[in-house]
Amino acid sequence: MAKSPPPFAPFEWMIAWRYLRARRAEGGVSVMTWISLIGITLAVFALIATLAVRSGFRAEFVDTILGSNAHATVYFSSEVDDLGNTDRSIAEYEALADRIARVPGVTRAAPLIKGQVMGTANGRNAGVETYGIRPADIATLPRIADPDASSGDLARFGEGIAIGSGVARELGVDVGDSIRLISPDGVKTAFGTSPRVKAYEVVYIFTAGRYDIDRTRVYMPFDEAQLYFNREGVADEVEVMVADPDRVEEMALPLMRAGGERALIWTWQDASGGFLRALEIEDNVMFVILSILVLIAAMNIVSGLIMLVKNKGRDIGILRTMGLSEGSVLRVFFICGSFTGLIGTAVGVLLGCLFALYIDQIFSFVNYVAGGGIWDPSIRGIYALPAKLQLGDVLSAVTLSLGLSFIVTIFPARRAARMNPVEALRYE
Repeated sequence: MAKSPPPFAPFEWMIAWRYLRARRAEGGVSVMTWISLIGITLAVFALIATLAVRSGFRAEFVDTILGSNAHATVYFSSEVDDLGNTDRSIAEYEALADRIARVPGVTRAAPLIKGQVMGTANGRNAGVETYGIRPADIATLPRIADPDASSGDLARFGEGIAIGSGVARELGVDVGDSIRLISPDGVKTAFGTSPRVKAYEVVYIFTAGRYDIDRTRVYMPFDEAQLYFNREGVADEVEVMVADPDRVEEMALPLMRAGGERALIWTWQDASGGFLRALEIEDNVMFVILSILVLIAAMNIVSGLIMLVKNKGRDIGILRTMGLSEGSVLRVFFICGSFTGLIGTAVGVLLGCLFALYIDQIFSFVNYVAGGGIWDPSIRGIYALPAKLQLGDVLSAVTLSLGLSFIVTIFPARRAARMNPVEALRYE
């Protein structure tokens, strides 16, 4: 008894390859094959490019937050004194910072003074947010202390102030120049409170990578900030850096216990959680929409296979009468469809990965052709369109494309396998 050939035998691949490369005059559907191939390629390319930009945008956004801000902030609830004034200042800030620093998972705890003032120089004015911080603590902020995106000497921080590049551009100052800071809450006199005006030398200019931070932030030595903002002997809050910022919410309770009964916690996820959730929802919606695009591209494979089956009806009848089984016919046409999906997916992955790797050059070219102004950092927060190629995103795109290509191929392949050879050859 003759042994039946194994599935996907060499002759099945040979027949499928002949059908794929057949010209239209020979009963092939090479045009439809090319349309299907291009459709799958573009769909996979769009999916990978979108996923890479999505991942890059979120990573850049989170990195600018964590690299220039505290992961968590411990501050006190309001307390009313005998005169009816509310006070949230922290008197024993050194002891508080020491207790918080001993919490497992905390890498640094530092007192902070915060205030909003007006900066002025060269006849220009800008509202700025001033942070009073110790020189040793500012050096631990990666996005602020990064020497590749800064100018000046951070070691001289105790002699002047550090300002964002956006503040420097707005006021027209550089390292070595002086700016005046004007605070409405200045010296209290018998005639009321007079504004406090003081000039400071700019010793350091940083670029954190976030437009809103670079445009508004000024760092001042902690001791000087206490004097300038009338906070002698107190701090406004204690900023906390942790080893794992993504799990900072789990540390809220230990931090509050270390802070005492008046302690309150505000984490970076509280500040930016709404935006991150909006990004996640947008990511899911975009993935669904692009998945539909891949499905539409895969449906072109069905159209091409249906036409191929129709044109090859006589061949199918002859093959069946020669002893080819239904399973072999099914596998022949399954190879035709899945091979198109496989090649299209491979080319789409290649183009998508190249787009993610060379996005800066591509975006610069598009910006040049469009005459500039495509990316407004004041609206989007960051200065450039980032892309981060992740293995999980590529695998999800490949799985989706190949899965849909294989599934939609089965239906016309089954139709070809179930074709009656007598009906196929009746009019031949």
